[in-house]
Amino acid sequence: MRHLRVLCAIADTGSLRKAALQLGMTQPSLTTQLHRIERAVGGTLFAREQTGSRPTALGHSVLSRARPVIAEMAALVAAARQEAREAAGGERARRLRIGSVGSRAVAAWLRRVHERLPETDTTIQIDISANALLRMIASDQLDVAFVHESEGFPLRLPPDAEHRVLLAREPQFVALATGHPAAARPVVRLAELAEDTWMVDPTADHEYAAMRLVFRAAGLNPRVVQVRDNATAAELVASGEAVRPCQPTSLPGPGTVVRRLHGDPLTVRLLLVWRPRALGPPAREALYEELRAAYLDLAQASPAYRAWLAGHDEILRGLLGPPSPSPDPVRANGPFGPNGAHGPHGPNGGHGPHRPNGAHGPHGTPGPAGPAEEHPRDGQPREPSPSPAPPQRRPAGLAQRSLACSTTPTATVAAVTRPAARTPESPAAVQASTATEAAGSST
Repeated sequence: MRHLRVLCAIADTGSLRKAALQLGMTQPSLTTQLHRIERAVGGTLFAREQTGSRPTALGHSVLSRARPVIAEMAALVAAARQEAREAAGGERARRLRIGSVGSRAVAAWLRRVHERLPETDTTIQIDISANALLRMIASDQLDVAFVHESEGFPLRLPPDAEHRVLLAREPQFVALATGHPAAARPVVRLAELAEDTWMVDPTADHEYAAMRLVFRAAGLNPRVVQVRDNATAAELVASGEAVRPCQPTSLPGPGTVVRRLHGDPLTVRLLLVWRPRALGPPAREALYEELRAAYLDLAQASPAYRAWLAGHDEILRGLLGPPSPSPDPVRANGPFGPNGAHGPHGPNGGHGPHRPNGAHGPHGTPGPAGPAEEHPRDGQPREPSPSPAPPQRRPAGLAQRSLACSTTPTATVAAVTRPAARTPESPAAVQASTATEAAGSST
């Protein structure tokens, strides 16, 4: 671990002198240690230049693997110290350890969890690697994780883990410079980008392999470069030097646009994975519902993604879920309409662009009265009914502040600030389940 921290310090500071100061060492001692590490790996890790030290290609490869190891070790030490403090105090605090890949839905999801479980100490671990998060689930460092699975490259879930699919197939869009010839069209064909340089994050599980598989199937062979730094990647896209896949909920950055890919060649599956011993059924349901509501807020805010969902009814129904038999606080106040109506996307007997219009216009507005029609579910005739009140949309809030097409570097963020305590949306059994099951997992 000491050697890995040395490499990261040199890369982060860009200078042997600054890295030595940061590590509390002399520069000659640090130089000697670096030479020892390079001999061990069999190659040069940093190129010495007048402006400082820059990682070589081998250095970038080693660093991309070193940083997750250091982060996991830090999380392990922090968790162990927390458990030691709890044991010394004679009680185990209510806590919930959430992990997630980079997603604009995370901020709103975390806020919703805080509001629903105000008495629970919630922490979150963000990692670009789904496999790293699953390893933390298996090693009892996380209770639940939101992960992405590239099509054709299934994740290996821990043997005792359970999961629930949030979205069976999420399309990946593409970020282009505003001056790109294809930027003028709402939907871009893969062949139109065959001469462009594509970028991927080398720490993202299977992203490079999945992209190569898609290109090979299409008979294309574009150049693909691996860029880990998001600021650099954004600049390369804005300057027209490269294009990059991104999530459909991404916002365009300065000088860029986000466009759909024709035929959806790049897709991922979204999963929520948890340890059954750590979370009881009420807590699992609460976490899933809040994640689903946060994701729907983002989908509602993206016209391009909303249009895509309009043409994929089965996927949309899976995301919306079955209607509740009784009013549910999450759905009643959600961005897709009250009490299961789901606004412009919902199965409300024809009140949205994804269902037959019936006696209402294509966007849920009252249209000309029509004759009695068959109910889409039971096949029985029914009379036209008046249009329901328009859905109240909740502002996207924290999630709107995220950057376009961004992924978050490995980090552990402790939730220090809590919103003012108020009556939780779910029954008290949700909180009790979190504490009880967490206590059981520690024995």
